[in-house]
Amino acid sequence: MTRLLIVGPPGAGKGTQAARLAAAYGIPAIATGDIFRHNIADKTPLGIEVKAIVDAGDYVPDSLTNALVTSRLDEEDARDGFLLDGYPRTLDQVSYLDDLLASKGQALDAVIRLVADQEEVVSRLRKRAIDQGRVDDSEAAIRHRQEVYARETTPLIDVYREKGLLIEVDGLGEIDDVSTRISEALAARQIAPVA
Repeated sequence: MTRLLIVGPPGAGKGTQAARLAAAYGIPAIATGDIFRHNIADKTPLGIEVKAIVDAGDYVPDSLTNALVTSRLDEEDARDGFLLDGYPRTLDQVSYLDDLLASKGQALDAVIRLVADQEEVVSRLRKRAIDQGRVDDSEAAIRHRQEVYARETTPLIDVYREKGLLIEVDGLGEIDDVSTRISEALAARQIAPVA
């Protein structure tokens, strides 16, 4: 089965492409934010702990994030493949994920990076904010999120590039065109969708 990560700046279309990849490759799309929300809603012991941290305005520590991801990857639908979105976010999480997969005799197949011009993404997100009446999505807030993303993910992207796992795909354009570019890049690595 296929084990993938998808990364890209906010507004690059990660969620849309993750859903398409999950369907095409027969694997669950696993977003860390969804794991947090699911555990909080179900009031699991980890969810209660996460809620207290989030309610206090703090970041969820790596140890807790790792525990939640481990639990999710142990679920039946993810045992033979998955697409992670939003994890790993730190170098320690990269090491943890590598060790976790190695303990199961597995490894990542590829890391898909959606590349998008920052000005184009800011413009896209501003338009969406205006269309949807999101007053908190000011241009300054959007630019700040782009800077945080760049600062946090650049070291991870470098690690995956060194490991030969990184596939960089132009994330701008029509949704179908981006999906095609991703599929072609994966096919070039002998990673094929489910028949």
